[in-house]
Amino acid sequence: MSERVRIEHDTMGEVEVPADAAWGAQTQRAIGNFPVSGQRMAPQVIHALALIKWAAALENRDRGVLDPEMAEAIAAVADEVARGLHDEHFPVDVYQTGSGTSTNMNMNEVIAHLATLRLGRTVGPNDHVNASQSSNDTFPTAMHLAVALEVRDALDPALATLEASLVRRSEDFATVVKAGRTHLMDATPIMLGQEFSGYAAQIARARTRIAAAVDELREVPLGGTAVGTGLNAPQGFAAAVLARIGARVGLDVREAANHFEVHGARDGVVAVSGSLRALGVALYRIANDLRWMGSGPRCGLAEIRLPDLQPGSSIMPGKVNPVIPESVTQVVARVVGNDATIGFAGAAGSIFELNVMQPVIAQAALESVTLLAAASRLLATRCVDGIEADVERCRTYALSTPAIATALNPAIGYERAAAIVKRAVKEGRDLRSLVLEEGVLGEEEVDRVLDVAAMTRGGIQAG
Repeated sequence: MSERVRIEHDTMGEVEVPADAAWGAQTQRAIGNFPVSGQRMAPQVIHALALIKWAAALENRDRGVLDPEMAEAIAAVADEVARGLHDEHFPVDVYQTGSGTSTNMNMNEVIAHLATLRLGRTVGPNDHVNASQSSNDTFPTAMHLAVALEVRDALDPALATLEASLVRRSEDFATVVKAGRTHLMDATPIMLGQEFSGYAAQIARARTRIAAAVDELREVPLGGTAVGTGLNAPQGFAAAVLARIGARVGLDVREAANHFEVHGARDGVVAVSGSLRALGVALYRIANDLRWMGSGPRCGLAEIRLPDLQPGSSIMPGKVNPVIPESVTQVVARVVGNDATIGFAGAAGSIFELNVMQPVIAQAALESVTLLAAASRLLATRCVDGIEADVERCRTYALSTPAIATALNPAIGYERAAAIVKRAVKEGRDLRSLVLEEGVLGEEEVDRVLDVAAMTRGGIQAG
Protein backbone atom coordinates (compact mmCIF):
# COMPACT_ATOMS: atom_id res chain seq x y z
CA MET A 1 0.00 0.00 0.00
CA SER A 2 1.19 3.54 -0.76
CA GLU A 3 1.92 6.17 1.88
CA ARG A 4 -0.83 8.38 0.45
CA VAL A 5 -4.10 8.33 2.39
CA ARG A 6 -7.74 9.24 1.96
CA ILE A 7 -10.25 10.05 4.67
CA GLU A 8 -13.06 7.58 5.38
CA HIS A 9 -15.62 7.82 8.13
CA ASP A 10 -17.92 5.60 10.14
CA THR A 11 -20.19 6.18 13.12
CA MET A 12 -17.17 6.79 15.35
CA GLY A 13 -15.65 9.50 13.17
CA GLU A 14 -12.98 9.95 10.51
CA VAL A 15 -10.14 7.53 9.79
CA GLU A 16 -7.14 7.72 7.47
CA VAL A 17 -7.06 4.82 5.01
CA PRO A 18 -4.31 4.06 2.46
CA ALA A 19 -5.33 5.75 -0.78
CA ASP A 20 -5.07 2.57 -2.84
CA ALA A 21 -6.88 0.35 -0.32
CA ALA A 22 -10.40 -0.76 -1.21
CA TRP A 23 -11.47 -1.06 2.42
CA GLY A 24 -12.94 1.67 4.61
CA ALA A 25 -12.96 3.03 8.13
CA GLN A 26 -14.15 -0.04 10.07
CA THR A 27 -11.56 -2.26 8.43
CA GLN A 28 -8.84 0.28 9.19
CA ARG A 29 -9.91 0.37 12.82
CA ALA A 30 -9.74 -3.44 12.93
CA ILE A 31 -6.22 -3.39 11.49
CA GLY A 32 -5.19 -1.10 14.32
CA ASN A 33 -7.11 -2.97 16.99
CA PHE A 34 -5.95 -6.51 16.18
CA PRO A 35 -2.21 -6.62 15.40
CA VAL A 36 -2.14 -10.14 16.87
CA SER A 37 -0.84 -12.88 14.59
CA GLY A 38 -0.28 -11.51 11.11
CA GLN A 39 -2.57 -14.27 9.85
CA ARG A 40 -5.37 -13.09 7.61
CA MET A 41 -8.75 -14.79 7.50
CA ALA A 42 -8.61 -17.93 5.37
CA PRO A 43 -9.29 -17.16 1.71
CA GLN A 44 -11.93 -19.90 1.62
CA VAL A 45 -13.99 -17.92 4.15
CA ILE A 46 -13.49 -14.68 2.22
CA HIS A 47 -14.61 -16.28 -1.04
CA ALA A 48 -17.62 -17.95 0.59
CA LEU A 49 -18.65 -14.68 2.24
CA ALA A 50 -18.41 -12.94 -1.14
CA LEU A 51 -20.72 -15.58 -2.61
CA ILE A 52 -23.27 -14.67 0.03
CA LYS A 53 -22.97 -10.98 -0.87
CA TRP A 54 -23.33 -11.83 -4.57
CA ALA A 55 -26.50 -13.86 -4.08
CA ALA A 56 -27.92 -11.43 -1.51
CA ALA A 57 -27.50 -8.46 -3.88
CA LEU A 58 -29.38 -10.25 -6.65
CA GLU A 59 -32.15 -11.29 -4.28
CA ASN A 60 -32.39 -7.75 -2.86
CA ARG A 61 -32.73 -6.55 -6.45
CA ASP A 62 -35.55 -8.98 -7.18
CA ARG A 63 -37.38 -7.95 -4.01
CA GLY A 64 -37.01 -4.22 -4.64
CA VAL A 65 -34.75 -3.70 -1.62
CA LEU A 66 -32.02 -2.36 -3.93
CA ASP A 67 -32.38 -0.68 -7.29
CA PRO A 68 -31.26 -2.95 -10.15
CA GLU A 69 -28.15 -0.98 -11.21
CA MET A 70 -26.77 -0.82 -7.69
CA ALA A 71 -27.58 -4.44 -6.94
CA GLU A 72 -25.91 -5.60 -10.14
CA ALA A 73 -22.81 -3.51 -9.44
CA ILE A 74 -22.57 -5.07 -5.96
CA ALA A 75 -23.09 -8.54 -7.40
CA ALA A 76 -20.44 -8.02 -10.09
CA VAL A 77 -17.81 -6.96 -7.55
CA ALA A 78 -18.79 -9.71 -5.12
CA ASP A 79 -18.38 -12.21 -7.94
CA GLU A 80 -14.82 -10.95 -8.51
CA VAL A 81 -14.04 -11.26 -4.82
CA ALA A 82 -15.47 -14.80 -4.76
CA ARG A 83 -13.11 -15.70 -7.60
CA GLY A 84 -10.11 -14.44 -5.64
CA LEU A 85 -9.46 -11.29 -7.66
CA HIS A 86 -9.24 -8.93 -4.68
CA ASP A 87 -7.68 -11.03 -1.92
CA GLU A 88 -5.12 -8.34 -1.11
CA HIS A 89 -7.87 -6.10 0.27
CA PHE A 90 -8.73 -8.41 3.20
CA PRO A 91 -6.03 -7.70 5.79
CA VAL A 92 -7.92 -8.19 9.06
CA ASP A 93 -6.25 -10.54 11.54
CA VAL A 94 -7.91 -13.85 12.38
CA TYR A 95 -7.90 -12.95 16.08
CA GLN A 96 -10.50 -10.20 15.87
CA THR A 97 -13.99 -9.57 17.14
CA GLY A 98 -15.48 -12.96 17.95
CA SER A 99 -18.52 -12.65 15.71
CA GLY A 100 -16.44 -12.05 12.59
CA THR A 101 -17.96 -8.58 12.28
CA SER A 102 -14.60 -7.09 11.28
CA THR A 103 -14.31 -9.51 8.36
CA ASN A 104 -17.93 -8.97 7.35
CA MET A 105 -17.44 -5.22 7.38
CA ASN A 106 -14.13 -5.59 5.54
CA MET A 107 -16.13 -7.42 2.85
CA ASN A 108 -18.94 -4.84 2.85
CA GLU A 109 -16.49 -1.95 2.56
CA VAL A 110 -14.41 -3.48 -0.22
CA ILE A 111 -17.48 -4.31 -2.27
CA ALA A 112 -19.04 -0.91 -1.60
CA HIS A 113 -15.85 0.94 -2.60
CA LEU A 114 -15.31 -1.01 -5.82
CA ALA A 115 -19.03 -0.91 -6.70
CA THR A 116 -19.04 2.87 -6.16
CA LEU A 117 -16.16 3.23 -8.62
CA ARG A 118 -17.97 0.99 -11.08
CA LEU A 119 -21.39 2.63 -10.71
CA GLY A 120 -20.31 6.27 -10.38
CA ARG A 121 -22.46 6.89 -7.31
CA THR A 122 -22.21 5.99 -3.67
CA VAL A 123 -22.81 2.40 -2.59
CA GLY A 124 -23.01 2.02 1.19
CA PRO A 125 -21.38 -0.90 3.03
CA ASN A 126 -24.17 -1.19 5.61
CA ASP A 127 -27.34 0.00 3.91
CA HIS A 128 -26.65 -1.57 0.54
CA VAL A 129 -24.05 -4.38 0.57
CA ASN A 130 -25.22 -5.65 3.96
CA ALA A 131 -28.94 -5.21 3.23
CA SER A 132 -31.15 -7.96 4.75
CA GLN A 133 -28.11 -9.41 6.53
CA SER A 134 -26.07 -9.32 9.73
CA SER A 135 -22.51 -10.38 10.54
CA ASN A 136 -24.14 -12.83 12.92
CA ASP A 137 -25.73 -14.84 10.12
CA THR A 138 -23.40 -14.18 7.17
CA PHE A 139 -20.06 -15.02 8.82
CA PRO A 140 -21.07 -18.42 10.26
CA THR A 141 -22.81 -19.25 6.99
CA ALA A 142 -19.57 -18.46 5.16
CA MET A 143 -17.71 -20.68 7.62
CA HIS A 144 -20.08 -23.59 6.96
CA LEU A 145 -19.82 -23.14 3.21
CA ALA A 146 -16.03 -22.84 3.27
CA VAL A 147 -15.50 -25.98 5.33
CA ALA A 148 -18.04 -28.04 3.39
CA LEU A 149 -16.57 -27.02 0.03
CA GLU A 150 -12.98 -27.60 1.15
CA VAL A 151 -13.86 -31.09 2.37
CA ARG A 152 -15.65 -31.86 -0.90
CA ASP A 153 -13.09 -30.36 -3.26
CA ALA A 154 -9.79 -31.03 -1.46
CA LEU A 155 -10.00 -33.52 1.39
CA ASP A 156 -12.32 -36.19 0.05
CA PRO A 157 -10.50 -36.52 -3.32
CA ALA A 158 -7.20 -36.83 -1.44
CA LEU A 159 -8.66 -39.52 0.81
CA ALA A 160 -10.04 -41.33 -2.23
CA THR A 161 -6.52 -41.34 -3.67
CA LEU A 162 -5.08 -42.72 -0.43
CA GLU A 163 -7.79 -45.35 -0.08
CA ALA A 164 -7.24 -46.53 -3.67
CA SER A 165 -3.48 -46.68 -3.11
CA LEU A 166 -3.91 -48.78 0.03
CA VAL A 167 -6.35 -51.11 -1.75
CA ARG A 168 -3.82 -51.65 -4.55
CA ARG A 169 -1.11 -52.47 -2.04
CA SER A 170 -3.43 -54.88 -0.24
CA GLU A 171 -3.93 -56.71 -3.52
CA ASP A 172 -0.23 -56.64 -4.40
CA PHE A 173 0.72 -58.06 -1.00
CA ALA A 174 -2.15 -60.54 -0.74
CA THR A 175 0.18 -63.57 -0.61
CA VAL A 176 3.00 -62.08 1.48
CA VAL A 177 2.83 -63.87 4.84
CA LYS A 178 4.43 -62.14 7.82
CA ALA A 179 4.45 -62.22 11.59
CA GLY A 180 1.58 -60.48 13.27
CA ARG A 181 2.30 -58.30 16.29
CA THR A 182 0.27 -57.20 19.28
CA HIS A 183 1.77 -55.09 22.10
CA LEU A 184 4.84 -54.91 19.79
CA MET A 185 5.34 -58.60 20.57
CA ASP A 186 5.17 -61.60 18.23
CA ALA A 187 1.65 -62.74 17.39
CA THR A 188 0.10 -65.19 14.95
CA PRO A 189 0.84 -64.73 11.23
CA ILE A 190 -1.01 -62.37 8.96
CA MET A 191 -0.76 -61.47 5.30
CA LEU A 192 0.82 -58.11 4.58
CA GLY A 193 -2.10 -57.50 2.22
CA GLN A 194 -4.52 -58.04 5.10
CA GLU A 195 -2.79 -55.31 7.09
CA PHE A 196 -3.07 -52.92 4.15
CA SER A 197 -6.73 -53.82 3.67
CA GLY A 198 -7.27 -52.72 7.25
CA TYR A 199 -5.63 -49.39 6.53
CA ALA A 200 -7.81 -48.93 3.44
CA ALA A 201 -10.93 -49.72 5.47
CA GLN A 202 -9.90 -47.14 8.09
CA ILE A 203 -9.71 -44.45 5.43
CA ALA A 204 -13.03 -45.54 3.89
CA ARG A 205 -14.71 -45.29 7.28
CA ALA A 206 -13.11 -41.91 7.91
CA ARG A 207 -14.55 -40.62 4.63
CA THR A 208 -18.02 -41.83 5.60
CA ARG A 209 -17.70 -40.33 9.08
CA ILE A 210 -16.56 -36.96 7.76
CA ALA A 211 -19.31 -36.86 5.12
CA ALA A 212 -21.95 -37.49 7.78
CA ALA A 213 -20.57 -34.70 9.97
CA VAL A 214 -20.26 -32.23 7.08
CA ASP A 215 -23.88 -32.84 6.12
CA GLU A 216 -24.85 -30.91 9.24
CA LEU A 217 -22.98 -27.87 7.90
CA ARG A 218 -25.41 -27.67 4.99
CA GLU A 219 -27.87 -26.15 7.45
CA VAL A 220 -26.79 -22.54 7.86
CA PRO A 221 -27.73 -19.48 9.96
CA LEU A 222 -28.45 -17.12 7.04
CA GLY A 223 -31.80 -15.39 7.50
CA GLY A 224 -31.59 -15.15 11.27
CA THR A 225 -29.79 -11.77 11.12
CA ALA A 226 -28.71 -10.51 14.57
CA VAL A 227 -30.09 -12.95 17.14
CA GLY A 228 -32.01 -15.53 15.13
CA THR A 229 -35.31 -13.69 14.82
CA GLY A 230 -34.70 -12.59 11.24
CA LEU A 231 -35.25 -8.89 11.89
CA ASN A 232 -34.76 -6.83 8.68
CA ALA A 233 -34.60 -9.94 6.45
CA PRO A 234 -37.61 -10.36 4.11
CA GLN A 235 -39.60 -13.57 4.41
CA GLY A 236 -38.02 -16.25 2.24
CA PHE A 237 -34.88 -14.18 1.63
CA ALA A 238 -32.43 -16.76 3.01
CA ALA A 239 -33.94 -19.69 1.14
CA ALA A 240 -33.71 -17.81 -2.16
CA VAL A 241 -30.14 -16.66 -1.53
CA LEU A 242 -29.06 -20.17 -0.58
CA ALA A 243 -30.71 -21.59 -3.69
CA ARG A 244 -28.58 -19.28 -5.84
CA ILE A 245 -25.42 -20.22 -3.98
CA GLY A 246 -26.25 -23.92 -4.08
CA ALA A 247 -26.82 -23.83 -7.82
CA ARG A 248 -23.52 -22.04 -8.37
CA VAL A 249 -21.29 -24.25 -6.24
CA GLY A 250 -23.21 -27.52 -6.54
CA LEU A 251 -23.90 -27.84 -2.83
CA ASP A 252 -27.31 -28.34 -1.24
CA VAL A 253 -27.46 -25.70 1.50
CA ARG A 254 -30.58 -24.86 3.48
CA GLU A 255 -31.78 -22.38 6.06
CA ALA A 256 -31.64 -23.61 9.64
CA ALA A 257 -34.77 -25.14 11.10
CA ASN A 258 -34.02 -23.40 14.40
CA HIS A 259 -32.02 -20.20 14.11
CA PHE A 260 -31.54 -19.86 17.83
CA GLU A 261 -29.56 -23.10 17.88
CA VAL A 262 -27.30 -22.27 14.92
CA HIS A 263 -26.71 -18.69 16.11
CA GLY A 264 -25.84 -19.59 19.67
CA ALA A 265 -23.76 -22.68 18.99
CA ARG A 266 -21.18 -23.97 16.51
CA ASP A 267 -21.81 -27.64 17.31
CA GLY A 268 -21.78 -28.64 13.64
CA VAL A 269 -18.21 -27.44 13.14
CA VAL A 270 -17.22 -29.03 16.45
CA ALA A 271 -18.58 -32.35 15.15
CA VAL A 272 -16.73 -31.99 11.84
CA SER A 273 -13.52 -31.27 13.73
CA GLY A 274 -14.06 -34.42 15.76
CA SER A 275 -14.32 -36.45 12.56
CA LEU A 276 -11.13 -34.80 11.28
CA ARG A 277 -9.38 -35.73 14.50
CA ALA A 278 -10.55 -39.33 14.04
CA LEU A 279 -9.07 -39.29 10.53
CA GLY A 280 -5.85 -37.95 12.03
CA VAL A 281 -5.78 -40.84 14.50
CA ALA A 282 -6.14 -43.28 11.58
CA LEU A 283 -3.36 -41.58 9.63
CA TYR A 284 -1.11 -41.61 12.67
CA ARG A 285 -1.62 -45.33 13.15
CA ILE A 286 -0.93 -46.05 9.46
CA ALA A 287 2.15 -43.81 9.35
CA ASN A 288 3.56 -45.42 12.49
CA ASP A 289 2.98 -48.96 11.20
CA LEU A 290 4.71 -48.09 7.94
CA ARG A 291 7.80 -46.67 9.59
CA TRP A 292 8.00 -49.58 12.05
CA MET A 293 7.75 -52.14 9.24
CA GLY A 294 10.25 -50.13 7.20
CA SER A 295 12.73 -49.68 10.06
CA GLY A 296 16.29 -50.77 9.40
CA PRO A 297 17.84 -51.48 7.02
CA ARG A 298 19.89 -53.86 9.20
CA CYS A 299 18.79 -53.39 12.79
CA GLY A 300 15.04 -52.89 12.40
CA LEU A 301 12.13 -54.96 11.11
CA ALA A 302 12.84 -54.18 7.43
CA GLU A 303 9.73 -56.06 6.27
CA ILE A 304 8.96 -53.36 3.74
CA ARG A 305 11.03 -50.76 1.91
CA LEU A 306 9.69 -47.22 1.81
CA PRO A 307 10.68 -45.02 -1.14
CA ASP A 308 14.04 -43.26 -0.72
CA LEU A 309 13.22 -39.57 -1.12
CA GLN A 310 16.12 -37.61 0.37
CA PRO A 311 19.27 -38.00 2.48
CA GLY A 312 18.33 -38.51 6.10
CA SER A 313 21.33 -37.18 7.95
CA SER A 314 23.84 -34.36 7.73
CA ILE A 315 26.47 -36.57 9.41
CA MET A 316 25.63 -40.25 8.76
CA PRO A 317 26.35 -41.16 5.13
CA GLY A 318 23.69 -43.15 3.31
CA LYS A 319 21.06 -42.79 6.02
CA VAL A 320 17.52 -42.46 4.69
CA ASN A 321 14.53 -41.62 6.91
CA PRO A 322 10.76 -42.21 6.61
CA VAL A 323 10.14 -38.54 5.90
CA ILE A 324 6.59 -38.76 4.56
CA PRO A 325 5.24 -40.69 7.59
CA GLU A 326 7.06 -38.19 9.81
CA SER A 327 5.43 -35.28 7.99
CA VAL A 328 2.02 -36.94 8.35
CA THR A 329 2.40 -37.42 12.09
CA GLN A 330 3.25 -33.74 12.51
CA VAL A 331 0.12 -32.79 10.58
CA VAL A 332 -1.88 -35.02 12.91
CA ALA A 333 -0.40 -33.25 15.94
CA ARG A 334 -1.60 -29.94 14.52
CA VAL A 335 -5.06 -31.33 13.74
CA VAL A 336 -5.44 -32.67 17.28
CA GLY A 337 -4.45 -29.21 18.57
CA ASN A 338 -6.93 -27.54 16.25
CA ASP A 339 -9.65 -29.87 17.47
CA ALA A 340 -8.88 -28.88 21.05
CA THR A 341 -9.11 -25.22 20.01
CA ILE A 342 -12.43 -25.77 18.23
CA GLY A 343 -13.91 -27.75 21.09
CA PHE A 344 -12.89 -25.11 23.61
CA ALA A 345 -14.15 -22.28 21.38
CA GLY A 346 -17.40 -24.10 20.75
CA ALA A 347 -18.05 -24.41 24.46
CA ALA A 348 -16.52 -21.24 25.89
CA GLY A 349 -17.49 -19.01 22.99
CA SER A 350 -21.22 -19.61 23.15
CA ILE A 351 -22.82 -16.80 25.17
CA PHE A 352 -26.61 -16.48 24.92
CA GLU A 353 -27.55 -15.79 21.28
CA LEU A 354 -24.11 -15.90 19.63
CA ASN A 355 -20.85 -17.79 19.67
CA VAL A 356 -18.08 -15.20 19.90
CA MET A 357 -15.05 -17.30 18.96
CA GLN A 358 -16.09 -17.92 15.38
CA PRO A 359 -13.04 -16.60 13.51
CA VAL A 360 -10.64 -18.96 15.28
CA ILE A 361 -13.07 -21.85 14.81
CA ALA A 362 -13.18 -21.17 11.08
CA GLN A 363 -9.43 -20.82 10.78
CA ALA A 364 -8.64 -23.96 12.77
CA ALA A 365 -11.21 -26.10 10.95
CA LEU A 366 -10.02 -25.02 7.51
CA GLU A 367 -6.38 -25.50 8.45
CA SER A 368 -7.15 -29.05 9.56
CA VAL A 369 -8.97 -29.82 6.32
CA THR A 370 -6.25 -28.43 4.08
CA LEU A 371 -3.42 -30.05 6.05
CA LEU A 372 -5.12 -33.45 6.08
CA ALA A 373 -5.83 -33.21 2.35
CA ALA A 374 -2.19 -32.48 1.55
CA ALA A 375 -0.83 -35.10 3.95
CA SER A 376 -3.19 -37.82 2.71
CA ARG A 377 -2.27 -37.23 -0.91
CA LEU A 378 1.46 -37.19 -0.11
CA LEU A 379 1.17 -40.38 1.92
CA ALA A 380 -0.44 -42.07 -1.07
CA THR A 381 1.68 -40.77 -3.92
CA ARG A 382 5.07 -40.31 -2.24
CA CYS A 383 5.02 -43.29 0.11
CA VAL A 384 2.38 -46.01 -0.21
CA ASP A 385 2.53 -46.24 -4.01
CA GLY A 386 6.27 -46.97 -3.85
CA ILE A 387 6.37 -49.48 -1.00
CA GLU A 388 8.08 -52.80 -1.71
CA ALA A 389 7.80 -55.91 0.44
CA ASP A 390 10.77 -58.03 1.50
CA VAL A 391 8.92 -61.28 0.94
CA GLU A 392 11.59 -63.60 2.29
CA ARG A 393 12.19 -61.61 5.44
CA CYS A 394 8.44 -61.44 6.09
CA ARG A 395 8.15 -65.21 5.67
CA THR A 396 11.18 -65.86 7.89
CA TYR A 397 9.62 -63.81 10.68
CA ALA A 398 6.30 -65.61 10.25
CA LEU A 399 7.96 -69.00 10.57
CA SER A 400 10.12 -67.85 13.49
CA THR A 401 7.43 -66.42 15.74
CA PRO A 402 6.58 -68.70 18.67
CA ALA A 403 3.01 -67.41 18.40
CA ILE A 404 2.31 -69.92 15.61
CA ALA A 405 2.02 -72.41 18.46
CA THR A 406 -1.50 -71.01 18.86
CA ALA A 407 -2.49 -73.35 16.03
CA LEU A 408 -1.34 -76.29 18.19
CA ASN A 409 -3.95 -75.56 20.89
CA PRO A 410 -6.77 -77.70 19.39
CA ALA A 411 -4.37 -80.62 18.86
CA ILE A 412 -2.27 -80.71 22.06
CA GLY A 413 -3.86 -78.13 24.39
CA TYR A 414 -2.82 -74.65 25.53
CA GLU A 415 -0.53 -75.72 28.41
CA ARG A 416 1.44 -78.27 26.38
CA ALA A 417 1.79 -75.75 23.53
CA ALA A 418 2.98 -73.07 26.00
CA ALA A 419 5.64 -75.40 27.37
CA ILE A 420 6.95 -76.08 23.86
CA VAL A 421 7.02 -72.33 23.13
CA LYS A 422 9.04 -71.63 26.26
CA ARG A 423 11.52 -74.34 25.35
CA ALA A 424 11.78 -73.05 21.77
CA VAL A 425 12.52 -69.51 22.99
CA LYS A 426 15.03 -70.72 25.60
CA GLU A 427 16.89 -73.03 23.25
CA GLY A 428 16.56 -70.87 20.14
CA ARG A 429 14.93 -73.69 18.20
CA ASP A 430 11.95 -73.85 15.86
CA LEU A 431 8.59 -75.20 16.98
CA ARG A 432 8.29 -77.83 14.29
CA SER A 433 11.42 -79.72 15.31
CA LEU A 434 10.47 -79.61 19.00
CA VAL A 435 6.94 -80.91 18.37
CA LEU A 436 8.39 -83.80 16.35
CA GLU A 437 11.09 -84.41 18.96
CA GLU A 438 8.52 -84.67 21.75
CA GLY A 439 6.40 -86.96 19.62
CA VAL A 440 3.12 -85.19 20.27
CA LEU A 441 2.20 -85.04 16.56
CA GLY A 442 3.32 -86.78 13.41
CA GLU A 443 5.26 -85.02 10.66
CA GLU A 444 2.29 -84.71 8.30
CA GLU A 445 0.04 -83.38 11.04
CA VAL A 446 2.66 -80.89 12.24
CA ASP A 447 3.08 -79.49 8.73
CA ARG A 448 -0.67 -79.14 8.35
CA VAL A 449 -1.16 -77.45 11.71
CA LEU A 450 1.86 -75.12 11.38
CA ASP A 451 1.04 -73.96 7.84
CA VAL A 452 1.50 -70.21 8.40
CA ALA A 453 -0.38 -69.23 5.25
CA ALA A 454 -3.41 -71.26 6.32
CA MET A 455 -3.39 -69.45 9.68
CA THR A 456 -4.19 -66.13 7.96
CA ARG A 457 -7.47 -67.13 6.35
CA GLY A 458 -10.50 -65.13 7.47
CA GLY A 459 -10.92 -61.69 8.97
CA ILE A 460 -13.00 -60.08 6.21
CA GLN A 461 -16.70 -60.81 6.12
CA ALA A 462 -18.46 -61.11 2.78
CA GLY A 463 -20.89 -58.31 1.98
